[in-house]
Amino acid sequence: MKRRELLILGSTLSLVACSLTLSMFYPAISAALGKPLKKPIPNHGSMKAAWLGVYWDQACANSVSSIDWGILEPGSEVNKTVYIRNQGNAAVTMAMTTSNWNPTNSSGYIGLVWDYTGQTIGVGETVQVKLTLSVSENAQGIIDFSFDSVIEPV
Repeated sequence: MKRRELLILGSTLSLVACSLTLSMFYPAISAALGKPLKKPIPNHGSMKAAWLGVYWDQACANSVSSIDWGILEPGSEVNKTVYIRNQGNAAVTMAMTTSNWNPTNSSGYIGLVWDYTGQTIGVGETVQVKLTLSVSENAQGIIDFSFDSVIEPV
C-alpha cells in the first residue's frame, strides 16, 4: 500500500474507534460534564380516532394511521399538520389524549399538544390542526420511544 492509502485507512479506523468509544462511554461523559449530551432519539407514534377521520390532506384522501416524528434531539420540537373530519351524525368538539408510552418514563420528557381551540365541528366539516411534539432538554436514557394518541369527540 502507498503511504497515502495507509494514512486514509489509519484515519478512517481512528474515526471509527472514536465513534465506538463515545457510544460506549456516553453516560460517563455526560455525567462528567454535569449535563446530558444531545443524542438523537428515534421514535414513532400511532393515531386513533373515533367518529372522526384524521388525514394528511385537506381533501381527506390520505388517512393518518401513524406519525413518524423523525429523529429528535433533547430540547427540540416537531410540528405536523393534519386535517380532522367529523364523520359522525352530530356536531362535536374534540379531545386528545396520549397513552401506551414506551418506555413508560418517556411521557415525563416528551409531550404532545395541538392548536385545536374547542370549536364545534359540524357533520362532514373538516378542521386543520397542528400537532406539536416537544422533547425536554433534560430527556436522557431514552433511546427510542413510541406512544398512541387518541382524538375523540366529547
